[in-house]
Amino acid sequence: MRAGTNSKKATRKFERAVLGEEPQTDVLDTLKEEHDEVKDLLKKLANGATAAQRKSILKQIKEALVPHSRAEEKVVYDAIIALREKSAKQDGEEGYMEHGLADKMLATLGKIKDPMSAEFSAGAKVLKELVEHHIEEEESNVWSDVRKNFSDEDRYAMNAKFEAAKKTVRIPS
Repeated sequence: MRAGTNSKKATRKFERAVLGEEPQTDVLDTLKEEHDEVKDLLKKLANGATAAQRKSILKQIKEALVPHSRAEEKVVYDAIIALREKSAKQDGEEGYMEHGLADKMLATLGKIKDPMSAEFSAGAKVLKELVEHHIEEEESNVWSDVRKNFSDEDRYAMNAKFEAAKKTVRIPS
């Protein structure tokens, strides 16, 4: 986990303790925390020393990435696709497509019998590169669209919707 992510989490815990209520969180801060967590898991996947470790890490990635992706599509991508700006619409559509590719790679990795095989290692590398590329573009392009078109209050509301939407996602086996 990154230092900035840890600092934001600590600040929210402190605010909760002092104020006695949940502080409002910008959806972009929540997305950043989750992106950092998935990137860390993807690094661990490729370096897993045993088949059991790799299977466990793949399961953790799926449990983190699938709810994140579906909620992000519903709350963030749909909001920017609804804007009149053509480039924002394109950013949202591209995000949907890249999420679909990540879903396919997760499914492919889940079907590989030997997590220590060259095939699994290659798939883990492709998933890592795909997700890292997606995160980089999203944090630049999509987040720029969100900051430009939605107020702080809008982003706080988006975060609440995002958190609620994640809880409704069924993770495929």
